[in-house]
Amino acid sequence: MLTRRVAVSAFYLVQGLCFGGLLAQVPTLQHHLGLTDGVLTLVLLLVPVVAGAGSVLAGALAPRWGSGTLLRIAGPLVAVAVLGTGLAPSVAVLFPVVAVVGLGLGLVDATMNMQGVAVERAAGRSLLNSFHAAWSVGGIAGSLAAVLAHAQDWSLPVGLGVVAGAALVIDLAAARGLVRDDAVPAHDPGDEAARQGSPHVPWRPVVAIGIPVTIMYIADSATSSWSTKYIEDVLTASATLAPLGLAAYLACQLLARLGADAQVNRFGPARTVRVGGAVGAAGLTLVAVAHAPWTAVAGFALTGLGLAVVVPLAFSAAGALDHTHGGVAVARVNLFNYVGFVLGAALIGGVAEMSSLRVAFAVPAVLALGVIGLAPAFRVPAPGSDQRAVAPLGS
Repeated sequence: MLTRRVAVSAFYLVQGLCFGGLLAQVPTLQHHLGLTDGVLTLVLLLVPVVAGAGSVLAGALAPRWGSGTLLRIAGPLVAVAVLGTGLAPSVAVLFPVVAVVGLGLGLVDATMNMQGVAVERAAGRSLLNSFHAAWSVGGIAGSLAAVLAHAQDWSLPVGLGVVAGAALVIDLAAARGLVRDDAVPAHDPGDEAARQGSPHVPWRPVVAIGIPVTIMYIADSATSSWSTKYIEDVLTASATLAPLGLAAYLACQLLARLGADAQVNRFGPARTVRVGGAVGAAGLTLVAVAHAPWTAVAGFALTGLGLAVVVPLAFSAAGALDHTHGGVAVARVNLFNYVGFVLGAALIGGVAEMSSLRVAFAVPAVLALGVIGLAPAFRVPAPGSDQRAVAPLGS
């Protein structure tokens, strides 16, 4: 029988697989349906907007149904919807299918992190970084699946069908191992608000840990969308060298997450986030001032190495804020993911249009300093602790 940790890790891996596999096929999808750049932009924007709604829905339903039940439904839904994008015969059909993808992604993002927090709480030590490392592995596998599809000259439905099929098999196999006891007990007379599906979670500490999540995703969006163009156009690198910036970022992000739990258990989450923010800011600064391609590649590597810890530790901190274990705080923090994704796309592109890509990369470098300043908000009781208090902001 699967252990809970393995089962939850499997859902993180599948979420990365579906997201990475679909994103890597966006150019093929555009060509397949003859989408203009403007229509494609609307399609891509629809995903985080609807995903935000999915996260809100997860926060409303998880206290009553349990995150495990929601995840068992939403995980396969994402896989089927990913296949649906490849089968969509027209733009008119594509938009509602993509809306389902976004809704499912939001539900899964929120509920899989609720599950991760529950497993971490039971273990009594930091584990969230290892779960997000599984997501990174899945994202890389999804990208490689697109490479395989192109190498084999598979059609878009076949290429996405391989990803969706693998996702369904893994989700269904792992479903029985999910945590079942994270929902608030309906017979608990001591927490009427939680029984009604609306446990009280203060917004101020949620915002304090959510802002660094937004900053991280602004940097992530900048790197994912613009690093190759920056290295090739601004630093005049070859088309072969230019993609190494993103590759270095993703590889170091994975490495950081594989080793971060040990650092959190030794030094605590606040110090880990503070150091990560400083390394990330230094990496983005190196990118902005680079005059040689390999300098920028090193900068992107440092960015991934530093900022990779922010999101997992934000969810861990959110779990400590929610004393009913209903998952509301996790769902709220998850919203900042999509805010950062949308802001990053608009901010970097806008600054690049008005000034230059070099200046555009300086923006997230400055914003990353905010991660350092807000690091004390991540200082929470250790996983598994019965403490109810969260360290005051600024302590």
